[in-house]
Amino acid sequence: MIKCFFKNSNKLEVITALDAFDDNDDKKSKVVWLDMLHPTHEEIVFVEKTFGIDFPTKQESEEIEISSRYWEEDKKIEINSYFLISNEEGAHNETVSFILQGNLLISIRYKELRAFEEFSKRFFYAPREFKDGYYIFSQLLDIRIDADADIIEKLSKDITKLRKHVFTDYTNDDEEMLEKISSFEDLNMSIRENLMDKQRILTSFLKSNKYDPSLRSDIVIMLKDIKSLIDYTEFNFERLDYLQNIFVGVLNIEQNKVIKIFTIVNVVFLPPTLIASIYGMNFDLMPELHWEYGYLVSIGLMILSAVTPIAIFKKKGWI
Repeated sequence: MIKCFFKNSNKLEVITALDAFDDNDDKKSKVVWLDMLHPTHEEIVFVEKTFGIDFPTKQESEEIEISSRYWEEDKKIEINSYFLISNEEGAHNETVSFILQGNLLISIRYKELRAFEEFSKRFFYAPREFKDGYYIFSQLLDIRIDADADIIEKLSKDITKLRKHVFTDYTNDDEEMLEKISSFEDLNMSIRENLMDKQRILTSFLKSNKYDPSLRSDIVIMLKDIKSLIDYTEFNFERLDYLQNIFVGVLNIEQNKVIKIFTIVNVVFLPPTLIASIYGMNFDLMPELHWEYGYLVSIGLMILSAVTPIAIFKKKGWI
């Protein structure tokens, strides 16, 4: 699906039918943004012929090395940027390709992304604020950075909540707790990778002389925001490591309690077991064998030998 955004007398219009450009050079020259979602082969060929642009395939976009995700030529700039997708199944970075040529921005994506939907609403509301494709690209990244900040904030709250849960209500399954910590680490790693990718792209974009100089201040602000967010992801990594150490410590304490209970039980029942074993032997010469109260005495000794360690442990505060 293709959405062609073009300005007509300071009004924004959208075209989805490709045949609208047939023999209409005036309309083609007014296009500022081509948003391509799951483009078909026919759509890609049409746009390549109409606007004279070569498109990378989805596989080529994903296989581009990190150091080569920004490429600038005489007439155009090619950018492949990560957009974070976070849901109940997990988080991963989806590659979105951008091509800037003249005043035109072309975006190629294979997933529904909220940043594009949100920007489309802003674009319709105030089309004059976005003069060309460079402004549109900058605003898309700015919206994505704000969304990343919201995800980081939510992740920070989840980490705090999990930490309190470990201290106040340790009734969780150990594997479940470790799985939560691991999922938080994976999400934080994806966020950090996503932000560092945008930092590299915007740093290269800042050096370009193809866009309006008034846009430079916005890019500098975005770079500062990204740096602060990257620092916060590092802080989250430290908190997760600390939380994992706390969890392991609490787990060791719980295990020590169980071992302590078994140890006390063994100590309590060892003397009665010894007495029962002695009087359970079958020898002819046993002085207590014919005692009238031998059975009661042996039972009393076993009870006394069991109660005495319990009293000693309570006095020392071990139980």
